[in-house]
Amino acid sequence: MKKQIVILLTALLITSLSYSEALKLQSPGKNLEIEVEVTDYVSWSLFMDGEKVMGPSTISLTLEREGVLGRDTRVRRVTRQSENQIINTPVYRKSEVINHYNQMTVELRDGLGIVFRVYDDGAAYRLTTSFRRDIVILDEEVNMVFPTHEKAWVPYIVPREFDPYSTSFESTYDLLTLDEVVADSLIIMPLLVEAGKNRKIVITEVDLEDYPGMFLTVNNERTGYSARFAPYPLAEERGGHNNLQSIVTKRAEYIAKSEGRRNFPWRAVAVSNKDVELLDNDLVARLASPNRIGDLSWIKPGKVAWDWWNYLNIYNVDFRAGVNTETYKYYIDFAAEYGIEYVILDEGWSEQESLLQIKPYIDLEGIIKHAKDRGVGIILWAGWLPLNQEMDEVMRVYSAMGVAGYKIDFMDRDDQPVVNFYYKVAEMAAKYQQLVNFHGSYKPTGLQFTYPNVITFEGVYGLENVKWTDYLDMPEYDVTIPFIRALAGPMDYTPGAMINSNRWNWRAMHATPMSQGTRCHQLAMYIVYESPLSMMADNPTHYKREHESTRFIASIPTVFDQTVALDGVLGEYVAIARRNGKNWYVGAMTNWDEREITIDFSFLGEGEYDAVIFRDGINADRNGQDYVREVKRVDKGTTMTVNMSTGGGWAASIKRR
Repeated sequence: MKKQIVILLTALLITSLSYSEALKLQSPGKNLEIEVEVTDYVSWSLFMDGEKVMGPSTISLTLEREGVLGRDTRVRRVTRQSENQIINTPVYRKSEVINHYNQMTVELRDGLGIVFRVYDDGAAYRLTTSFRRDIVILDEEVNMVFPTHEKAWVPYIVPREFDPYSTSFESTYDLLTLDEVVADSLIIMPLLVEAGKNRKIVITEVDLEDYPGMFLTVNNERTGYSARFAPYPLAEERGGHNNLQSIVTKRAEYIAKSEGRRNFPWRAVAVSNKDVELLDNDLVARLASPNRIGDLSWIKPGKVAWDWWNYLNIYNVDFRAGVNTETYKYYIDFAAEYGIEYVILDEGWSEQESLLQIKPYIDLEGIIKHAKDRGVGIILWAGWLPLNQEMDEVMRVYSAMGVAGYKIDFMDRDDQPVVNFYYKVAEMAAKYQQLVNFHGSYKPTGLQFTYPNVITFEGVYGLENVKWTDYLDMPEYDVTIPFIRALAGPMDYTPGAMINSNRWNWRAMHATPMSQGTRCHQLAMYIVYESPLSMMADNPTHYKREHESTRFIASIPTVFDQTVALDGVLGEYVAIARRNGKNWYVGAMTNWDEREITIDFSFLGEGEYDAVIFRDGINADRNGQDYVREVKRVDKGTTMTVNMSTGGGWAASIKRR
């Protein structure tokens, strides 16, 4: 990613043994300010428009040999820096990101450095150390204290019974005050806090490398949240889903072993005065380490026909449907007919013990040739433990065979070795020019910018859950995650259901699943949700029956040049416009409440456009599959009233005349 950089750098040497006044750092627009105090401990506070919204929050790092850094220390030096740059982001929801910030590095006499960075829409800090020998990290103190905490959208961890730090990272949100948060519970990030006056603060982390991921828990004083990290695994055994996972049976007293000279992950907060501002926040893109793989021209985003969600339950064919060669050739023919770039072979194509042992009823070479002849790529599902055991050979063999990439599943951990596994996969897949889709994964933390072949992540309570859940508020969740989970990065929600139901008729079904909400709610997801590799989850037989909807889905790009957040209220509704080339795409979704909103088309350029619109039909509240397709002429002066049914949506493809 080429960068155009303008840098102003100044340094200030602090020589006194103590520093009684706070060190201050303002954002470029001066609306945000960080204050750092170094007394008996180090703390920082964040101000919005002159009012404290976070802090004082203490910071320290506890090492096995060196002790607690950030306690009873003094400032050695403060360095300030300002930077304004453009980062090229070709596999993203926009082609360029403006990276304009002010930065302050505080170096302490005990060897700890803290880099503070502030933007107009967020702030972050990271620790640094410069020891010559390796270090053992016992703990990192991260606190997020809120003077005003009205409520938070809390995604509790759902732990596996064999290890409290093992989870799929798929959770719905509980809307809670601090007093209502369960003590000692683990919370998945991103976490959103409403900090008074409708101000929203989203907590996440960026540049997570060679280090465990961070969970949050309510602090003892109930003034905010503190960090918890999965301890380093000392003993593991094979188990879990289909024996594909490595189950931790013993953990250490420390969280990481590391080189002594390093940068630690960014502790980041995105801020907004209006909910809609969170829909297009680029904090993660700005903080992530830059592209390490160079040329990206071989990376091909797109749609993928997926077999697992629909249980390979095709019909009106003359062969037995299932995990077999004939079925996959049918999926490939469907993909080729509609211009869908990929087909995934989910679990079952290989033996459980080894990805190099192909099931006898799968002619993988024949499937790949059939796909190649039709311009379709093949992606293989992989359990993480078998892949980890044979990674180099698996990628070498299947790259030579023509496999485009992997969907890697069931890591269900974010301790240091598993985080390192992500980087190992990303680097090796890039070597073989293959894509990676992480499922059973923690939230994105910027790896998708460092290795852009890592094209999407799960880490979301997606459509797959309707196959078994008793949760009845998917439409509300669907219009919550664009403000919270999506801020961290792409999410493989796996939309595209063609059987659509209202709240009263919906049932969890495994073989013929249905969505909660309307058809147009599903169509809008392909615009509202960012995922450069976007699944089409339903049955090809259903898609062929629903030709209009399928053509529309297939026509929507998965990466964009520009994003405009049009409107939205957290948990209520969302409306987003995205541009790819000269064409625009607009998606809107609502919760279970019927809703009327106004779309302002002022984002369009000059001239007239034809908008192909899918809107909820008059009976969509009774039958979620009811929709209307219409074509209207629009220009930048157009405003349009959009009516969405209960659990409804609205989607448009807009092309210049």
